[in-house]
Amino acid sequence: MDPQRLFARYRELQAYVGWTDGHAEKIRSIGPLVGPHFPRLVEDFYAEIERHPDALKVITGGAAQIERLKGTLVLWLEQLVSGRYDADYVVRRWKIGHRHAEIGLDQVFTNVALSRLRRGLHGVLDEFWTGSVQELLELRVTVNTLIDLDLALIEDAYQTEHFLRQQATERLALIGQVAGGVAHELRNPLNVVKTSVYYLLNAKNPSPEKSVSHLQRIERQVGQAEEVIAALVRFAKMPLPDVGPLEIDKLVDSALALTEVPANIRVVRNCPEGLWAIADADQLRIVLDNLIRNACEAMPNGGTLSLTAGSRPPYLHIDVTDTGTGIEPDNLQRVMEPFYSTKARGIGLGLAMAKALVEKSGGRISVASEAGRGTTFTVGLKARGE
Repeated sequence: MDPQRLFARYRELQAYVGWTDGHAEKIRSIGPLVGPHFPRLVEDFYAEIERHPDALKVITGGAAQIERLKGTLVLWLEQLVSGRYDADYVVRRWKIGHRHAEIGLDQVFTNVALSRLRRGLHGVLDEFWTGSVQELLELRVTVNTLIDLDLALIEDAYQTEHFLRQQATERLALIGQVAGGVAHELRNPLNVVKTSVYYLLNAKNPSPEKSVSHLQRIERQVGQAEEVIAALVRFAKMPLPDVGPLEIDKLVDSALALTEVPANIRVVRNCPEGLWAIADADQLRIVLDNLIRNACEAMPNGGTLSLTAGSRPPYLHIDVTDTGTGIEPDNLQRVMEPFYSTKARGIGLGLAMAKALVEKSGGRISVASEAGRGTTFTVGLKARGE
């Protein structure tokens, strides 16, 4: 919570509803009138809470806590009619709302609680106001506006707490996903290493050939484990994109030049000149290399690899299409999730990395597939000048 940002936002909200120093002076003027009735309003407030278990359950300190809260609410009302709506006032209001969110008070109860206090203040004004009816009506509108501004602060506090909790939940979920993926990918090579080490330690008079075979086996599995760790590090340390203009047909050509396409796969390239996108060329080359290799792997018995570029506003697009095995519908929505793979071997970070790289350049990536007929990955990029 940034106090200056919060106060600036509150001032913006005040301007939005037309709040002026004149309104603040009106509120200040009724302080002596309504102040003596605050204890009665507070008693009514907490008497009502006791009739609603969902609201009462957050008060865990019994009668002593309720008495402290009554004093806090009287102070809240006094500040409400003080006419001073500076940064300290705003921060105090926001913190109260944030505290309600922290203890788990449903926001609807906060809203209706202020509605009850609003009605109580109106009742006091109606009963004891000695000015004109027109002045009373204007005062009621001013009170409503002031309380609505307080509600806006409470809403901001609740949203902030919700966002922080959501971030924490997502971080924990990601940690769990990463841990599960790494454990799955490392378990097999570690088991192989374990069995080979057991053999080397316990075999009686193993032949030199057998010992060398197990040592080579260990070396291969250590290499596989290192590949898993390296892939994870690359995924975690993806640099920020160096965005600039790039010509799509040249990008496609450079990606094809770097990728070894099997001889039994026919390449069809349909990328007209003059399509300029805005992205990081090096990162997009990695993306296309990954998609081309995946397409080739999906056609072990050969087929056709098509690379097609064009314009489908608001994006320029590159379609990478294969005539391979396709992706089952149940897997289609998950193929770009980290650590999800349909391959017998593979950590499942390639497509997740491709998606992240495209999105970092302001683009998007999507997939369409039909089992047994092939798959198309579409990379959408912002056009130059967009």
